Amino acid sequence: MRKSILFIVVLLFAATAFNSCSNYKKNYSEVVLWELGDAGALNPYLASDNVSPDINNNIFQPLLNFDFKTLKLVPVLADSIPSVKIDAAGRMLITYELRKEARWDNGTPVTAKDVEFCLKVIKNPLVNDEPYKPYFEMVGDIILYPDNPRKFTIIYNEKYALALIATGTDIFVMPEYVYDTNKYMESFTVKQMQADTSLAHDPKMIAFAKSYNSDKYSRDPKYISGSGAYHFTQWVTGQRVTLEKKTNWWGDALQGTNCFFDAFPSKLIYQTVNDMTTALVSVKAGNIDAINYIKPPDFAELPKSDKFMKNFNTYQPLRMAYSYLGINMTNPKFADVNTRKAIAYLMDVPRIIKDIYYGYAQQVTGVISPMDSADYNYAIKPYPFNIDTAKALLAAAGWKDSDGDGVLDKVIDGKKTDFTIDYLCPSGSEQRKKVGLVFKEEARKVGITIDVREQDNNVFLENLRTHNFEMYMGGWVTQPGPQDYKQIFYTSSALNKGSNFTSFGNDASDALIDSIRVELDATKQSQMLKRLQVIMHEQCSYIFLFSQEALIAINKKYSNAYPSPINPYYWEAGFKAAADN
Repeated sequence: MRKSILFIVVLLFAATAFNSCSNYKKNYSEVVLWELGDAGALNPYLASDNVSPDINNNIFQPLLNFDFKTLKLVPVLADSIPSVKIDAAGRMLITYELRKEARWDNGTPVTAKDVEFCLKVIKNPLVNDEPYKPYFEMVGDIILYPDNPRKFTIIYNEKYALALIATGTDIFVMPEYVYDTNKYMESFTVKQMQADTSLAHDPKMIAFAKSYNSDKYSRDPKYISGSGAYHFTQWVTGQRVTLEKKTNWWGDALQGTNCFFDAFPSKLIYQTVNDMTTALVSVKAGNIDAINYIKPPDFAELPKSDKFMKNFNTYQPLRMAYSYLGINMTNPKFADVNTRKAIAYLMDVPRIIKDIYYGYAQQVTGVISPMDSADYNYAIKPYPFNIDTAKALLAAAGWKDSDGDGVLDKVIDGKKTDFTIDYLCPSGSEQRKKVGLVFKEEARKVGITIDVREQDNNVFLENLRTHNFEMYMGGWVTQPGPQDYKQIFYTSSALNKGSNFTSFGNDASDALIDSIRVELDATKQSQMLKRLQVIMHEQCSYIFLFSQEALIAINKKYSNAYPSPINPYYWEAGFKAAADN
């Protein structure tokens, strides 16, 4: 999901040895792309990692998407940007019409019934698609038109600022005939699913979810099918995922319409190399054609290699993403906001950007990208690095070295507690570990002991979801256009393994997020967004650090290869081999 849904950005590391992909490279029309970790699920609704979306975007298609080159919202399966109306009851009605050319792999047309099926998948309470559900919780019904099977109207029962973006970019249309062979979901309507919470106990609802959530709809080529240019042919766990271009793909007739109809390589091979040094060696050897993350010190050295620069173009677009330190607000150590602010004053962000990221990053103060100049709150100034201010705030929060051992302590729940912090990062995340070590060095000066702990990625993520941490370094990827912050900052999203890992928020911030979600006036919504950024800055459950540049290299043998701020920072299907030019 690289759409309006936000994702945790973690470095995925699999315990697999690197196998040279040279045996899988046959000609220039095949493109080998580097991935740091294994994919999670080749199913856009079930994927929760940051590798699968790169692959899924070439198998499945949404109704609309943001063009990688122009960043503008463009029609993909829809034939145009839809009309949006508000009726007398205050409901939002969004009417789409599908492209007449769109076809499934069996040759049948993509219809409104397939879209209806996908809405049912999203709203099925037992399907493991929790990140999607908030964007469709207000969808009350879908209208189909018997005289036009390509036309449909999605109805939001209330005004929702992201209604167009959510319906357009987050409904990846799937063929009902493949994903519901038993026609379980035909028994229900979207309207019924919206109104009847007891359906979670319905045998058909249970049977569908059990089948849909199973591995076969995420890993087995026989059960994975979309309307995109490529079909999935092979998955060698921990090594590679291979997609092959469809013969006579329907979208070829629309080539040049937007980037999503540029699909030239005969194969896309997503090669897993979980050591970045090894990956760069393979790139230099010509075994990998494109890499979207190079370690900053290595990237800085590339211009010194004439051979490399002769064969590769390098790019460094600012990513639509941000990195931050997350603090567990439910932990008594961090209950006082002065404690959290003291930690912010101990983060020497300019030094981190210069020394660890080699200048390939821009300091930020909130959840909105500086690229979105209308909503980014420039009035907020970063917490400056200041040891003395940190000491004063810690004293105000009641921390002192009562026993003279050099470590601050405080009586919490009747017990003397030393100020120690476990700082978590995913195993192998070299830069994040270094950030922790810089923080450790500065925290020691005020009497705080930091334990920098690396964890296996899956363990790391599970600890975030269950709030079993004190502090971690994380990040979120965003997209152009408005966002819905309910998923990661609403108080209820801290429950049941939601994405509010730090337990940020209260009734007032929830009310503000609710207001942002329903405000259709861009100026008023922008004012609310800036207020939300102020609250986040003051509460310090997130200490915002920076947006990184994507450090990219693409082989010069491909044309139509350009950088993008949108993850994965290039449109790989558009790479055009010299022989095809």
